[in-house]
This record gives sequence, C-alpha cells and structure tokens, in this order.
Amino acid sequence: MLRRLATSSSILDFDAAPLPRHQRSPLTDMQRAVSRQTANPDDEQAKDVWQMHLFGHGRKRLDFTVITQPWLRDAAKHWVSEELPLRRGENVVAVLRDHVNSIAALGNSLRLHRDDHGMIPADLGRADIVAFLNRLKHQESTSQISAHQRRKTAQHAALVLRECRAQGLDRAGRPMAGLSQEFAFRRNDLPAVPKDDRPGRALPDSVLNPLIASLGQLEAAAGRDARVAVQLLIDTGRRPNEICKLPWDCLDQDRDGKYALIYTDFKNNRVGRRLAIADATAALIIEHKQHVRARFGDTSLSELVLVPRATRNPDGTCSISDDVLASAHRSWVDGLGALRRPDGTEFDKAAVFLYAYRHSYAQRHADAGTPVDVLRELMGHRSLVTTQGYYSVTATRVRKAVDALAAHQFDGRGQHVWSQARALLESEHQRLVVGQVAVPFGSCTEPSNVQAGGGGCPFRFRCLGCGHFRSDPSYLPELKDYLDTLLRDRERIRSATELDEWARAEAMPSEHEITRLRQLIRRVEQDLDGLSDGDRQQIEEAVRVVRRTRQTVHLGLPTISPPAPDPELKTSQP
Repeated sequence: MLRRLATSSSILDFDAAPLPRHQRSPLTDMQRAVSRQTANPDDEQAKDVWQMHLFGHGRKRLDFTVITQPWLRDAAKHWVSEELPLRRGENVVAVLRDHVNSIAALGNSLRLHRDDHGMIPADLGRADIVAFLNRLKHQESTSQISAHQRRKTAQHAALVLRECRAQGLDRAGRPMAGLSQEFAFRRNDLPAVPKDDRPGRALPDSVLNPLIASLGQLEAAAGRDARVAVQLLIDTGRRPNEICKLPWDCLDQDRDGKYALIYTDFKNNRVGRRLAIADATAALIIEHKQHVRARFGDTSLSELVLVPRATRNPDGTCSISDDVLASAHRSWVDGLGALRRPDGTEFDKAAVFLYAYRHSYAQRHADAGTPVDVLRELMGHRSLVTTQGYYSVTATRVRKAVDALAAHQFDGRGQHVWSQARALLESEHQRLVVGQVAVPFGSCTEPSNVQAGGGGCPFRFRCLGCGHFRSDPSYLPELKDYLDTLLRDRERIRSATELDEWARAEAMPSEHEITRLRQLIRRVEQDLDGLSDGDRQQIEEAVRVVRRTRQTVHLGLPTISPPAPDPELKTSQP
C-alpha cells in the first residue's frame, strides 16, 4: 500500500476501496482530514458529487449526476444547499438523497418522452407533468415500484419544484429561467393516501409486556447500553436517533421534583425539547448516568454521552448508532419465544422494530384521550393528519368493542337491551355519541338529561330504577363497588346512636336499590358465564378497550348520596 501511495500525486487521489478494511479505514480518515483542510463547502457545491463531511454529515456522498438535465441538476443543488442547514441528525443525507432521486425520476421521464430530452425548460408544460405521473403509475402497475414509493416520488418532486420557484430559480439568469408556470403539480395530482382501518403499527399489550419482561436477555446479549436505550424508547416514545444521541446531562428536575427529558428533535431541527417522564424512567437514567460516569471518569461531562458505543470510543464521547442498536434489537427479538396477540394467535416478530415503540407510545396517549393538539406537540408531528391517524385507530378499536358489548347490554332491571344486535348500524353508532350521556354505572338515554350533558336528570339520578339506564360488563367493577358502599353505609347508619329517626330514615340506603343492584350484577355475571371461552375472551378484550377510552362525566353527584324519601320506593327497615 505504501508503494502505491508514494506514486500517487495526492493522498486524495488514492483509491482506498481495494484495500483490506484495517488499512482502508485509517486511510479514509486521513483523506477526510486532508479534504477538510483543502476544501470548503462553497467549492464543493460547484461539483456534481458532494462529499458530505464538508457539511458536517460524516462519510456520505450526495450524487447529483443522476439528474440528466443540467438546469434541473443545478436547481436541485440550489435547493439542497438551502435545505442542509435546516436539518439535523444522521438521516439528513438519506432524506435529501430521496428528494434528489425523485427529481432524477422526473428528469428521466422528460428524457424518455420528449424529443429535446427536457433540456429546454421554457418548452416544458403541463403535459410533461402528466407524462411523469403516468410513468409512475405504470411502474407501480408493473411492480417496479410500490404504491408508497410512487406517492413519495411524486410528493418529493412536487415539493422541490415548488420550493425552487419560491427561491426565485425561475427568474432570468437562474437555472430554471423561462420555466412555464404550467410545469407544476396540482393538488389532485398526488395519489391519495389509502384509508387504512387496521390496528396500526403500535404493539398490543400482550406483545409489549413480554418484551419488557425480557429486557434482561437483551442486556446479557448486547450490553447494558442497548438495554437502557430500548427501555427509554419504550418509556418515552422518542425516535431512535433522539435516544441514541442523548447527552450525558439529559435530565432536568423542576421545583416540584418532577423530571423532564431534554433531547433534540433532529427531524424538525428543535434543540432543547422537554418531555415529562415518569419517576421510574428518571431513576433509570440517573442510574445509567452513574454507570457511564464510572466507566469514563476522565471525560468532561459536557462531552460525555448517555449511550456510548462499544468500539473505537475510549473516552465515551461517541454515541451508539441507531443501526447498531436496531441490529442488536432484531437479534434479541428473533431469539425470544413466540409473541401472542390478545386473541392468542402468534404475532409477527418482524413488526417489532425500534420505531414501533414510538407508535405504541402515541397510541397509548390517543387511547387515553390525550387531546390531539397536545399529542401532536408531544410527538413533534408537522402535520395534524399524522397525529389524527392514532385517533382513527382508537375509534375503530372502540367501535369494534361497542359492537361486541352491544349484545350484553342490560337495563336497571337486568333485562337484555339490543339482545339481537351483533353489529350496530351507522345510525346506532351515531346515537351512542349524541343520544346518551355517561352516568356513574352506565349510560343514560333520557332526552332532557342528555341535552343537559348529564346534569339535568328529572328523576334525581335514580338510575337503577329508570328505564333510560343502560349498563354492560364494562361497568361491573363500578357496580360492585357501589354495592359495597351501600352495604357499608347501611351498617354504619344502623349502628349510629346520634341520629334522630327521621334523619336515619332519610340517610338509610333503599332496600329496593340494593336488591335491584344485586340482581343486575348477578344477571351480567350469569350472561358472561354462559359464554364460550372464545366469546368470553372477546368480551374481556372489549371491556379492556372501552374502560381505557371511556371518559367519565362527573355529575356533581355523591356516589353514595341516598335519595329523598319516596313513599312508593321506601320499604320498612329491618
């Protein structure tokens, strides 16, 4: 190697590719160091292949030669040069390369269907955009590209073209001079995103819980740093590169003693983002900080990272890459036993990847009723549509749960309601939303109470004796708690010696109410006992979903407050 290097006019001209890895790596480091001293970003932008380390993006290259037309290539280079300072993270070059390749696809379409090969921007028009879109459709239909790739290619080309115009590149003397306004994408040109009612990429609890329980195996195989990184991904829902790039001092505590994670949103170029975290997550970070500090005691805390990589990192200043973490994670997941869905069927392990923990985190918040604008800010989404996708999954899941519980709904007398309903009509689902209101142990369909938002019951909230009351198995815990409360109150009032008789009579829970409540609980339990194992499992899952997403309406009504004396309901006290 030394003999070949001595004959080269410059170290930058030496081709290191044929060398063994142990020789190639130090030589490329030397070439990069020399290049930094002899070149600058301004000179690099005049070239058609950019060495991205000059822009602070590692050993990567960005190749513009894939764009055939010189004017279109120059326009793409102008766009990239303005976009580079606005982006952070390890995936910047890959994202920009996707956009450049999309412009290259547009250029290839011009080259193939035009006699001038698209070399004259002033001659281009709307027909050329249509030809490009048709070419993408043909490539999808012949399985050359996927539907997702077709949509992304069109979106990226439209974005770059639109922003190049915004930069004034179509003015005289600029690369796109003379380009007609008709050479542009319209809103309806881009393929619509297909509606997807599937559960999404969030991991169900039946899969996530075994993964959490098996994190010790990940630590044994890949080390403590990998285990901590994956656990933080699960707990915080951050992107993999956001966790991998955490500095050592990434934890803050407010005056109330609550902790926040300080991280960088590389995708949106937002530094110093704060995320409220649980005390258990904060304790994990504090413990790992101490562990890392003990390993790299001589390194300045300002340079130390929270999750250091395992090799070529003697001072602990280099973070683990998300690719290395993903590889360790994949080996760990593939080595686990079968993962199961809630219905007992096997879950595809290929769906357990690092980013799935972020989807799971967002889905948990959506299921818990976090406002969509809050979740959007929490997740750092640019578009509200992205955030709303998690709520559509929640709505679909709740709808299925309501369908499952519809055949197991009872009134206050323990009689079936909608006993033949297996799948609700659209109008019935709408009525569930606008035609009823939540009450402590079920729902109420009484019109005046619904109109008052649950605060205008004309019968003083005597739900168990009202024909407008509905309940189902998802309310069993509340029904049982209320029965226990009534029984405790009855015994306490019976033993009280300081009450006058009239006060005792008014405070005493009604025996009719206790009997009716016992009958309702017994009827619901009998209905569940009569189900097959499969049906019971389906109802249990529906109950879990409904209870998680239910928003309780507080009526300002004490749950144990007895009614005023009613001669028709009052019975003699034993």
